[in-house]
Amino acid sequence: MAEIFDPKPVEEKGFEIDERILKLAEKAEENCSAAFAETDRIARLNGEKVLRAFINNKVSAACMTGTTGYGYGDVGRDTLDKVYADVFGAEDALVRHTFVSGTHALTCALFGVLRAGDKLVSLTGTPYDTLEEVIGLRGSGNGSLKDFGVEYDQVELLPDGKPDVGEIFKKVKDAKVAYIQRSRGYSLRPTLTLNGIAEIVKAAKGANPDIVVMVDNCYGEFVESKEPLQFGADLIIGSLIKNPGAGIAETGGYIAGSKKLVEQCAYRLTCVGMGKEVGCTLNQNKLMYQGLFFAPEVVASAVKVATFTSEIMTLLKFECFPKRDEKRGDIITAVLMKNADNLTAFCQGVQKGSPIDSFVTPEPWDMPGYDSQVIMAAGAFNMGASIELSADAPLREPFAAFVQGGLTYPTGRMGILVALQEMFERHCLRLF
Repeated sequence: MAEIFDPKPVEEKGFEIDERILKLAEKAEENCSAAFAETDRIARLNGEKVLRAFINNKVSAACMTGTTGYGYGDVGRDTLDKVYADVFGAEDALVRHTFVSGTHALTCALFGVLRAGDKLVSLTGTPYDTLEEVIGLRGSGNGSLKDFGVEYDQVELLPDGKPDVGEIFKKVKDAKVAYIQRSRGYSLRPTLTLNGIAEIVKAAKGANPDIVVMVDNCYGEFVESKEPLQFGADLIIGSLIKNPGAGIAETGGYIAGSKKLVEQCAYRLTCVGMGKEVGCTLNQNKLMYQGLFFAPEVVASAVKVATFTSEIMTLLKFECFPKRDEKRGDIITAVLMKNADNLTAFCQGVQKGSPIDSFVTPEPWDMPGYDSQVIMAAGAFNMGASIELSADAPLREPFAAFVQGGLTYPTGRMGILVALQEMFERHCLRLF
């Protein structure tokens, strides 16, 4: 008879979270059950879509290896472009680890498509902070679009966050590029859903059928079951250390859309005449493929963390955008923290609940590309990867913390609870 081992009980050392916070967390999860179910449904559809793209484009073991030098004949690089195009409903795509950020990919697209004398119109108000110097709205202007003779105008969203169709119709008639920012950036306006993007595209192309509609797709990939190209956009751009990289891709970005426009962007990234044909991938191919493969599920985790954050902070009497039952267009929840002390305590608490550098205390600093001090909590495996749990905010009114990411729901949830415990211990949170 085999000897039966009775394992000694192991003491479980959990996080020291106030019981009242834990009860609120249970209530928030109950309230989010319907939203979580819808998120799981979307993840299933997107996961199947990605799998089909891998199979249809015959991704092989050979695609996982990289090249050096010029990168001629890099089958992994070229096949990854086809997979991205398939997933996003594009004619072509440019996926490269040499894009250093989403802003770099956006800049490459803008300079690739626009020429001296052309006009760029932002249809969603002022773009994200880091693009202001690229356009020439602030800073020295040395090398900006303005410096190269590109005109700029913008259409503000209406007070309810909806597009101003009348103004769009007026301002795009003589424009070359209509620019749409899907996510809210450091503002409280609603993130655009795909239906909202479709409405803007219809208005822009109704006034100017030849206009190029370019969408900053950062934070929005796989949040819905389709992408902006399927709603009339001509180009979409994003970062691989956000949604499509799933915390696995170490760096990079993508541009996807019509073949002609992607070629123009590729000529800007490398050089005219070479474009997509060059650019070695070193050891990055496998990570970029795996990131895309895991992305639908990881994005679903991030959406759940964002939804949970919105609900538990609402229960604690903080105003949140969007609410847990509102339709989402990205992975971000904005929380009005009421004052600088609350904001700082929350971000520092998120850092304490992170897997990497949990012992580090983030402080506000003059971050390049921003016009005010920014505090960033980002205990991530990849530096600055906002698909991983992070919270950042400019230290200015209305003191909103922008929370995003979460590679897994359980760890992201706990990161938020640790942040609430930090606020409580520093007398920035009242519990009932």
